[in-house]
Amino acid sequence: MNNITLERLIKSALALAAIVLLFYLLYYFGTLVGYAIVAIMISYILDPVVNRIQSAGINRTFAIVLTLSALILILVWISTNIFPVIANQMVELAGQLNIQTIQDITRQVEERLTKNFTFLPEQFLSTNITGMLQEVFNIGQLPTALSNLIGLFTNIFWASLVIPFATFFFLKDGSKIRRDILQLVPNKYFETTLSLIDKIETRLGIYFRSVMLQSLIVALTSWLGLSIVGLNNALSVGIAVGLANTIPYFGPAIGYLLSITVSIIEVGNFSLVLPCIIAILMVQLLDNIILQPFIFSRSAEIHPVAILFIIMIGAEIAGILGMLVAIPIATVIKITINQIRWSLNNYYVFRSVGSPDT
Repeated sequence: MNNITLERLIKSALALAAIVLLFYLLYYFGTLVGYAIVAIMISYILDPVVNRIQSAGINRTFAIVLTLSALILILVWISTNIFPVIANQMVELAGQLNIQTIQDITRQVEERLTKNFTFLPEQFLSTNITGMLQEVFNIGQLPTALSNLIGLFTNIFWASLVIPFATFFFLKDGSKIRRDILQLVPNKYFETTLSLIDKIETRLGIYFRSVMLQSLIVALTSWLGLSIVGLNNALSVGIAVGLANTIPYFGPAIGYLLSITVSIIEVGNFSLVLPCIIAILMVQLLDNIILQPFIFSRSAEIHPVAILFIIMIGAEIAGILGMLVAIPIATVIKITINQIRWSLNNYYVFRSVGSPDT
């Protein structure tokens, strides 16, 4: 108690106020913070490519320009060749997706379930689906939907401008930004902070690159498998399955549900359900037997049970976005705690000089 002084109280209050202000600014400028996070993720993924080009004797700035230009060209090719196909498939699917079709499919599903599970009440599914459809197809909701759509395209426009610009400077001045941050750290915490930043950057870089490669392979194999079994919208469903696979545990379930739903809508019956399930099952076996051990490995280094609860917490806080960022955030927290604990045991950096060991 004798160590508590007015000066320490003032410093603690100022530090707390600074933390509160920081979180408020992060919340207020949430969209810009999101752009910055995406840019940092892309820079982690592209940094090894830039380093490889730079090691060949090319100036780093030019190497970054080459890498980003190649990425932009790939995205332009995708937007002009892949997106139109997906859009056509979605328009075709939307044409089949009307209230009558959904009610017919619901009735078929309900008949099968009540036949196999006699304890289920009659029309238990039809009643709920009808109410939901009335909400979804409510014309009064059209202005709100259009407003949300306009906002989405506005965000995409600004993201396409801000993210490449920010990614360029994160790749170019990443080491300078790191040095500027370290200059704010007191000397006795310098080595701990330096080691912490290095471990976080290394682990997140491995994680993001692993997830990207894994999702790409899952998307391609899902597209191939669903095309073989005869699904017309195999490309759009395959890409959706690949994106969903970035969410551990829940991603595969989303892939099964999406492929089953689209197959029923396409043909109006259950003839494609089993082939689609088998196709996605083969993809998941490939993912679990080959991709997980050899590509994804243990990049997060978190117990599977802990990952499950972390994802559920992320979903509860921020929905799909929370599920996507839950593992990277948990990885950062885990590395920080381990590094502080190691520093306490080896450097005693958080202990007062002359304090007895505990």
